[in-house]
Amino acid sequence: MSSVAEQPTLAAAFDSFRPQASFNAGGLGSLRSVAFERFVAQGFPTTRNEEWRHTNISPIATTEFRLPTTFDLARGTAEPFLFAEDLAHRVVLVNGRWSAALSSLDSLPEGVTVKRMHESLSAGTPQTAPDWLVTASAGMPFVNLNTAFVDDGVVIEIAPKTVIADPIHVVCLNTAASVPTMVTPRVQIRAGEQSQAFIVESYGSIPGAATFTNALTIVSLAPGAMVDHVKLQREASTAYHLAAMFTRVDRGATFRSHALTLGGRIARNDLSATLAGDGAECTLDGLYVADGDSLVDTHTTIDHAMPHCPSHELYKGILAGKSRAVFNGKIIVRQDAQKTNAKQTNKALLLSDDATINTKPQLEIFADDVKCTHGAAIGQLDEDALFYMRARGISADDARNLMIHAFAGEVLDGVKEDVVRDRAMRLLEEKLSLWKV
Repeated sequence: MSSVAEQPTLAAAFDSFRPQASFNAGGLGSLRSVAFERFVAQGFPTTRNEEWRHTNISPIATTEFRLPTTFDLARGTAEPFLFAEDLAHRVVLVNGRWSAALSSLDSLPEGVTVKRMHESLSAGTPQTAPDWLVTASAGMPFVNLNTAFVDDGVVIEIAPKTVIADPIHVVCLNTAASVPTMVTPRVQIRAGEQSQAFIVESYGSIPGAATFTNALTIVSLAPGAMVDHVKLQREASTAYHLAAMFTRVDRGATFRSHALTLGGRIARNDLSATLAGDGAECTLDGLYVADGDSLVDTHTTIDHAMPHCPSHELYKGILAGKSRAVFNGKIIVRQDAQKTNAKQTNKALLLSDDATINTKPQLEIFADDVKCTHGAAIGQLDEDALFYMRARGISADDARNLMIHAFAGEVLDGVKEDVVRDRAMRLLEEKLSLWKV
């Protein structure tokens, strides 16, 4: 770990945050102080840390990030990130703080509550993290940093047996600033027993000085609940994005995650899912696309803590230029988790000789009646297939894009909501249109 002294503005920012009303809302003050002390003790991870061995975040550690001072954004500037009117239920955070002007929650169905984190803390009840979250996040300094600085966020609660027909869209936007800024948004999703919901999280930034998004998402599924979660990250090339998502899936519940990473200079996603009830099911799918000298790092953990729990994981990467990617997928099968069925696959498509990926599938199995598989494949576009299409009058760029679409489609086709899937495909097409391979 590297010393926090490398970034002295963090300590100054924390001291300036203390007098603000939100610092101690809901009794969070002591929790924030403990979290910041832990972060200082841990420091910034370096490549000497096994979990960060291939991810050098020294550009983050040595940049003097400050807290944002403006929290508004013109609707015209935000419009490209809002899905227009296609998603009626929308919450927008600008620089980490709720924007009432850009949010739209008038038509929420009965049984669904979406509120600011400030509102959920208004009762003044001292806040503590559940034991499962404390265990899952142990040793993760940026989770502590989020707890120390989180200013606002979104709490989504779905009552038992409530079914949401339309997705809820949470948009986190960083605005351009003259100095580097850090934002710490938080999203909490609590799905009641036998409820069903579709949640979309999207992250974007306006080009300008460097931005650092340190995001945390916490998802809890009660028995029999079903949650589909999609994350779209398309921040600017000057952005750093470090995010963690922790999910607890109870008995007979189903959680599906689809992550699309398209932007940022450094983007890291830590996803941890605990199958905590008999028959719980989890799907983690993702697509990461990078070019230039950007880095995309994905670390996943699926913890099979109970028996009869299936899990499915498919991550694909498309890399061009001098970009780099890291994929570390861990599956844990506890001693009591008999009849586990777990499958993990990671595939990467390298479109240049300078693009690289480090992939590391891991299985930790402590039960004897299980079925677990994992695999990783790295390759380039099939030259014979390209030649075949060129011979039939298809241009080089179109042939390349057709093959890339086919490669990515396996992940994107898993997104059930048409509006979200179509938008994700358009974002991919926009990204590819800028490339000259």
